[in-house]
Amino acid sequence: QVQLVESGGGLVQAGGSLRLSCAASGSIFSINVMGWYRQAPGKQRELVAAITSNGGRINYADSVKGRFTISRDNAKNTVYLQMNSLKSEDTAVYYCNAQGVSGSYYLRSDFGSWGQGTQVTVSS
Repeated sequence: QVQLVESGGGLVQAGGSLRLSCAASGSIFSINVMGWYRQAPGKQRELVAAITSNGGRINYADSVKGRFTISRDNAKNTVYLQMNSLKSEDTAVYYCNAQGVSGSYYLRSDFGSWGQGTQVTVSS
């Protein structure tokens, strides 16, 4: 079992900044990809940003390029999302996602986990 706990959401004015954090815990052997998704009311969940284990590959949604930055601390099994120049259309529940391998070297299995979500509200 791998659990994800997000923090850092809140209410901010347009043009402001927020930093989201997501810490993974549990029976972790390795985490390959960590990412952030968001879901606005009445819309489908969409990928915001994702990063591979060594940071060698990072993907951003076109709508956040140049404003958001994803990073991770592998020692802490934590991924961050720095959000700058926030817009009202960034308002959504933000979810952390992690994909990797759980268990031990001799007994491993793939996992994919979601956090509980954190609300980000940008007022115009």
